[in-house]
Amino acid sequence: MNLNGKTILITGGGSGIGLEAARQFLQIGSKVIITGRNQQKLDAAKKAYPTLVCLQSDAGNEKDAFALFEKVKELGGIDILYNNAGVGVPPKNLGIANDAHLKGATYEMEVNYLGVIRLNNLFMEMLKSRKESAIINTTSILSMVPSLVEATYSASKVALAFYTKSLREHLKITGTRVKVFELLPPLVDTDMVADRDDKKISTKQLIKGLIQGLKKDQYTIRVGDSRLIYIFSRFFPKFTFGLINPKKINLTLRS
Repeated sequence: MNLNGKTILITGGGSGIGLEAARQFLQIGSKVIITGRNQQKLDAAKKAYPTLVCLQSDAGNEKDAFALFEKVKELGGIDILYNNAGVGVPPKNLGIANDAHLKGATYEMEVNYLGVIRLNNLFMEMLKSRKESAIINTTSILSMVPSLVEATYSASKVALAFYTKSLREHLKITGTRVKVFELLPPLVDTDMVADRDDKKISTKQLIKGLIQGLKKDQYTIRVGDSRLIYIFSRFFPKFTFGLINPKKINLTLRS
């Protein structure tokens, strides 16, 4: 896929993975629109990269999604929709049979899964009208092997992974030119996991892998340990489950 000159919309672009993606896409000649809930982060991103277009929008909010679509249409539309925004609710303990657990799971599903479908549906006709266009959905290493302390987050990413594969094949069958990519990151060094001592990769390394995959039309893009986990999970599922879930787990890791 040719990325030079393409206009890309990145959700959750105010910091972390999204902001690094904006930086690297700008470097290769793309036009970039980012969204985020935090206006201060968007203002800081605009100051760092003046050519960015920054729009405040919550990826899990239906009204925001419709408003975002109208703003983007006024700006001339996009060629690539990068569904980067995602949330993970910190588990406080294994007492999962409670209202707080259900509320957290609902929030994760609304942002990580339903919010992606909502935006894809809104922008689909716009993307279909372009000569070359794409959707990028960010799933996770945990869509291959679940985490005991991130069970509902893992489930939301599994749902997105299955939806992404189905959407890709559906669009092929109907003769649509929209390409559908799946990015499977391992643990990435962002503020969301700053308190974890696990092995992490940098946002720079992740996005470099993403862009390489896009240029090669590699529809499933696994970066870092996601490649190994994919292979191990197929041939050694119990061993791989143990890699993701050590015997001793700190249940208050992200309180």
